[in-house]
Order: sequence, then C-alpha cells, then structure tokens
Amino acid sequence: MRTQVAIIGAGPAGLLLGQLLHRRGIDNIILERQTADYVLGRIRAGVIEQGTIDLLDEAGVGTRMHDEGLVHEGVLICIDGVRHRIPLKELTGKTLMVYGQTEITKDLMDGRAAAAAPTVYSAHDVAVHDISGNAPRVTYRADGKSHEIVCDYIAGCDGFHGISRKSVPAGAITTMSASIRSAGFGILSDTPPVTDESMYVRHPRGFALCSMRSPTRSRYYVQCSLAEDIDAWPDERFWEEFKPRLDEESRERLNHRAVDRKEHRGRCAASSPSRCVLGRLFLAGDAAHIVPPTGAKGLNLAASDVWYLSRAFIEHYAEHSDAALDHYSARALARVWKAERFSWWITTLLHAISENPFDLKIQLAELDHLFQFEGRRDGVLRRIM
Repeated sequence: MRTQVAIIGAGPAGLLLGQLLHRRGIDNIILERQTADYVLGRIRAGVIEQGTIDLLDEAGVGTRMHDEGLVHEGVLICIDGVRHRIPLKELTGKTLMVYGQTEITKDLMDGRAAAAAPTVYSAHDVAVHDISGNAPRVTYRADGKSHEIVCDYIAGCDGFHGISRKSVPAGAITTMSASIRSAGFGILSDTPPVTDESMYVRHPRGFALCSMRSPTRSRYYVQCSLAEDIDAWPDERFWEEFKPRLDEESRERLNHRAVDRKEHRGRCAASSPSRCVLGRLFLAGDAAHIVPPTGAKGLNLAASDVWYLSRAFIEHYAEHSDAALDHYSARALARVWKAERFSWWITTLLHAISENPFDLKIQLAELDHLFQFEGRRDGVLRRIM
C-alpha cells in the first residue's frame, strides 16, 4: 500500500490527526494494535479546553459534543473539608467542557467511517523502517497476512508504551522524567455527581477527584499507595477510602451504588523528550510525553500536538514548504513544558507525598496564597494557568 501519512495509534490523537488531514485531501492510513471495542472501553480524561473543542469542530465531529457536553465556568478545590472555587471564566474569559474521551473517540471513529477513510484495527507486529530516508515504511500483520505501507511520513500516536517511541534508537532522544511514589484508582458510577463542577480534594489521607461524564454519571478517583493490590479492592473498599476525603455536603450527596468500571493508574509520572522528531517519524501525544493526570492536561496536550503537526503536513503538501515540519518539535515542546510545569505543580500541591511537617506547611501556605483572590487576580491567573 502507498499513502502520504501513516498514523500509528487510533486513540484521540491519531484519529483527530487523520480526520484533519483527510478533510484537507491528505491521504492517510491509521493502524491500531487493539480492537475498536477495546479502544472505546478505556476510561480516560473527560475535561477538554477551548482549543481542543475548536479542533474537534474543525474535524467535523463536534455536534454531539456541543449537545451533550457540560460547560463549566470554574473548578472547586476542597482543602481538608473546606471548599474554594476558582472562577475560570471570570479570570480568563474561558470555560472548560466535561465530555468523556470515550465519547470523543466514538465521534472521531464515526467521522472517519463516514468519510470511508481507512483504519486497520488488530494490527499486530507493527514496525517502522527507513525513517531516516525519503520513503519510510510501516509493516504489520492483520487477518493472518503480512502487509507493508510505503509513505512520506509516519506519525506516532500510539502512547507512551507504543512501538513508535520504542523505535527511536537509544541515545537519539533524551528523555527527562520525574515521578511521585503514589498510585491512583478511578471508577465510573451511574450515579449523579456530588458537585456541579469538578472538585479537586486535598486531604491527609490523600488526593481525591470528584468529576462527571453526565448529570447521571460520575467519575471518582483516589490517591493510594503503590503497595496496594488495587485489583483486589471490592467496591466497598473504594467508598471507604473516598468518602472520608470529601466535605460534608459532598458526603451527603454521595450515592454508593455499584461501581460500573474501574481504572488503575500506576506511578504518578511526568516525562518529556528533548525533541519529538526523528527523521520522518513524528511523535505526538503520549508517544512523546506524559503528564500527571491531576491537571487534566494529557488529552488537551495531545490535541495541541495534533494542531501543530496537522498544520505542518498541510503546509508541506499545499505550499511545498517544510518550515513548519522543521519547527514542529520546538513549537510543540514549548507548550508541553508549560503543561508539565502546571501538572507537576498541582499534583505536588494536592497529593499527600510527604510526612515531613515542613512540607505539609509549605503545601498549606501555597494553597492559602492561591486563594487570596482580592487585589491579586493577575497573580492567581499566572498560578492556575
């Protein structure tokens, strides 16, 4: 097979890139190791920023998002049982939208199917070849047969543990990373949310998140020890850990119905490369970088990468210019490091990561500083954004 851009990974980043390129007449094929049902079954982020919303509209898949998404004008932070509200719209003029990544993926899948653009699911033994030459190739197995795609470029959108990142020769890209010695456990529950806006909770037992997917579907998350066998937790154990971290109003509204789906996250980590391009292989989304989930930046950061990369490919094919391709890595990473800074800041601010009394006092002092709004709106804005 021959195409212009071979995209590895049919998560939101790969599907969004493929849709944007298809709408501009740029041929592309998407390869995905898992089945479509498996991809749709993953529990992931649900808070999207205005830039991501605009990009989904540009891709022609935003109708259901606008019909069903929940617009939030602020976020709540609960500190040891006391709520504080950050009025994002008042401070920045911007809002957030709660719309699950599963729904975004479904919309993108439906859009791609309607356009009859090719996606190969259950593509096994995917490998990239000749990325330093002018005709890179991708090989894979599907339906018991071997296949090869010759292309102009390869976009690696298959996550942090995908083949794209693994295909980078040792030493070619320097990766900088850090981690916090804690894990997380999240659930979806078919119950009304305990808050009308997402709430981030700082508590001596550990961090907790109260979020939602709809007015009748909640997503909850707790920080827990790496030593815990989370897979062995019964539903009751989750509620025992989650409920005491909430404020009184949230505890009263909490519905203990059975958990619908569970999600276990390992070590809370951040990682970013020195560059996102090697020859004709371009990394985007988690294939290039990861951020702690606390700041809800992962999906939005992947969309930002796709914005830069799609513009670069469009400029290359429409104007025969490689300027944007040459600058993709620097432009993408400039925003990545700002998101890494924010995500690391809010993670260390709200997680229980130290038993040192000095560290705890520094945490509380920083939070007190953040909540002193009057007369300091610009200072608050710089911290939260």
